[in-house]
Amino acid sequence: MISNLDLPPYTIDPGVLARFDQRRTAFGRRHWDEDAAFYGQGVHDRAAEALAKGTEGYSRQEFARLRAAWTVSDHFRGAYAWEKLGGPDPALGGLPPHPVDDPVLASEQVKATARAYGADLAGVCALDLRWLYARRMDGTAIDMPESVNRAVVMAIHMDPAGIAHSPDFRAGTATGVGYSRMAYAIACLAEFLRNLGYRALPMGNDSALSIPLAIDAGLGELGRNGLLLTPQYGACVRLCKVLTDMPLAPDRPISFGVQQVCRGCRRCARHCPAGAISDADEPSFEVVCPSNNPGIRRWAVHADKCYSFWVEN
Repeated sequence: MISNLDLPPYTIDPGVLARFDQRRTAFGRRHWDEDAAFYGQGVHDRAAEALAKGTEGYSRQEFARLRAAWTVSDHFRGAYAWEKLGGPDPALGGLPPHPVDDPVLASEQVKATARAYGADLAGVCALDLRWLYARRMDGTAIDMPESVNRAVVMAIHMDPAGIAHSPDFRAGTATGVGYSRMAYAIACLAEFLRNLGYRALPMGNDSALSIPLAIDAGLGELGRNGLLLTPQYGACVRLCKVLTDMPLAPDRPISFGVQQVCRGCRRCARHCPAGAISDADEPSFEVVCPSNNPGIRRWAVHADKCYSFWVEN
């Protein structure tokens, strides 16, 4: 049973929680943290070794399919642009921003538009600035325009059959398709909001933390595995968002029993091949590696073990 909540179903320590530096994620630390076991190593660096073994799911064809799946995400950089693509649209004739008399209706229309562009789930939340990264991967500070106070968060359902082959190349294809669909969805939704006369800042994994924003927007809850669990698709989703100053009514967070189930289940912890998922009885404020942000009560995932496993595979 899904229950609507007034407050998100997570606990933070406001005296400890601070905006996280994206360079401290495992994907960032591989570039500069010489103490990390995966320093200087990319997830596909050992692909040739896997191909040479000829193991099922690691064929040359599967690897070619995997790499191609990322094409839109990796090469259409306009998807992540914070300004209108192509400059001002003369067809709009300098029109003023589209008036919003009913923020609830406007929110429903924006979410319907997100779904039309490929989002399987969409929600709106007030922008909590604590979920913005402090700095990007390149070290530049992230400053948010004061007027931007809403996030439209989208979930893209990945192919379950492909993900079921994890960690081989077939799962990588499903992931890449998810990221390319993300790029398409945020680019189109951002242009839609701009065409209505509002600011729109599209984001994939960059600039802000997707999971807490998705929780705030009512898309799901945080699981023991460190992923967003949705009622519709479980954890088999990719998350993206567009921040905007359009006056939209926020959705309410939801609870459908994830924390209670995760306390007793532990299947993900038992079966994680990297041993990266906590087996503790209760979530806590404990951090287990440099890529965990302090001040959040959760079952912290050991990102170093997780990333090292992907490098090996």
